[in-house]
Amino acid sequence: MEKGITIGVFGGSGFYDFLSDAKELDVKTPYGSPSDKVIVGSYKGKKVAFLPRHGKKHQYPPHKIPYLANILAFKSLGVRRIIAPCAVGSLKKKIKPGDFVVCDQIINFSAGRRDTFYDGPKTAHVSLADPYCPDLRKISCGECEKSGAKTHKKGTMVVINGPRFSTKAESLFFSKAGDIINMTAYPEAVLAREQGMCYLNVALVTDYDAGLSGSPNVKAVTTEEVAEIFRKNNERIKKALFNIIEKASGNQTCDCSSHIKRAFFK
Repeated sequence: MEKGITIGVFGGSGFYDFLSDAKELDVKTPYGSPSDKVIVGSYKGKKVAFLPRHGKKHQYPPHKIPYLANILAFKSLGVRRIIAPCAVGSLKKKIKPGDFVVCDQIINFSAGRRDTFYDGPKTAHVSLADPYCPDLRKISCGECEKSGAKTHKKGTMVVINGPRFSTKAESLFFSKAGDIINMTAYPEAVLAREQGMCYLNVALVTDYDAGLSGSPNVKAVTTEEVAEIFRKNNERIKKALFNIIEKASGNQTCDCSSHIKRAFFK
């Protein structure tokens, strides 16, 4: 098995172009196979692992992604810090398509997803008060701004089950709870915490969800719109992502890993 890989990225195809000596690894876990083979390579002297969370052919819808296997695949390779870019819808007028949001909070509205490694008899109660790594968030805010995109340095991510988009009534309800909406950020964050791994979300806003209350000219999201905004901002995402990788230390200096040590009953 490969050694010295400390940074993992849940990303799609195209990100691999930045890597030297890239190769595929077929990783198995006690929870089955991850979404696809893990791509491992080097970037400016750092070994990085990439895994497309939906699979290379986008064969896994959000509620079917093998989240536990994905996290353990990274863990088995030595990954300590996970960077998780994703596309999101905006629930607030001030957060526009093309903006970046570096989340600091998350609210889960998904259902039926296996979301813990501790089903018993070993039990842990992990703190998720601050779900995203503060060390990586600080780095990310600076690098996203340098990419030229408007960057919101905090935000609450609402996670829904998918694969459908929200109704207008649901979107209005969710806008009272959070700032952006997504289908994959949970349970990734809690599973990473249970494994003592740092986790960072970098969200690209692609749409206004089901429109905005009081703004009839803002149309509901379509798959075509999401794809177009993502395509236009792909290079910007790559630039920010690899700048974060360059500055992120593989050795944790924050409190993320210590949460799991405090999670078990004595």
